[in-house]
Amino acid sequence: MICVRHHVSFLACLTAVSVLLPGCQRADKEEPLAIAENQDEVLPAPEQVSPGKPIDPFTMTDQRGETFESASLAGKVWIGSIFFSSCPGPCFRENQALADVLAEIDDPDLMAVSITCDPENDLPNVLDHYAQRFEADPERWKFLTGDMEEIKRIANTTFFLPAEVGVHSERGVIFDRQGRLRGSFHLLQPDRVAVMKKTIRDVLAEAASVTETPAGETPSEDPES
Repeated sequence: MICVRHHVSFLACLTAVSVLLPGCQRADKEEPLAIAENQDEVLPAPEQVSPGKPIDPFTMTDQRGETFESASLAGKVWIGSIFFSSCPGPCFRENQALADVLAEIDDPDLMAVSITCDPENDLPNVLDHYAQRFEADPERWKFLTGDMEEIKRIANTTFFLPAEVGVHSERGVIFDRQGRLRGSFHLLQPDRVAVMKKTIRDVLAEAASVTETPAGETPSEDPES
């Protein structure tokens, strides 16, 4: 599903066989799609993704008005998502699902990173007020804003999710401790959220296999692994 703030034409934002629903539009099929390459359309990553390259770094502003560096996520397992605070319904359900995940998997090494796709209106104080609706711990759940072009870049090339102003996917994507994409799950489908939780637990259980190594040196294997 893609949530939209304003009514848009059927052909402008939907692929063939998409279904238009009030306030939302279907953008992904029931089965997850492979990551698109050399295509204009952004397709969601599959539910299970083999570890690839770490994400490109990004800098944004969090709900407390502080600079957020993606480098601070190193060593954490985290969930990425796109939303906007004035969304009439789906975003609340999406973020309630994330709140439930964070509450059930009460591990300090698990974080959520929710990026607004309406930065003109979602200023830090607005995001802070919105975060309080979910009793979000700012140390574990970051609500971020920034330049719209940067938001689109992160959504499209890091999360593999579509995003425009007031338009976003209802999926959450999982990254491991090395910042590698590991899966994509629909947050409004309880059965997919259940699979997401299992994936998170599996990824949390993985040892941090990559550590900082001085330039020019090759990381060595853990002798006890």
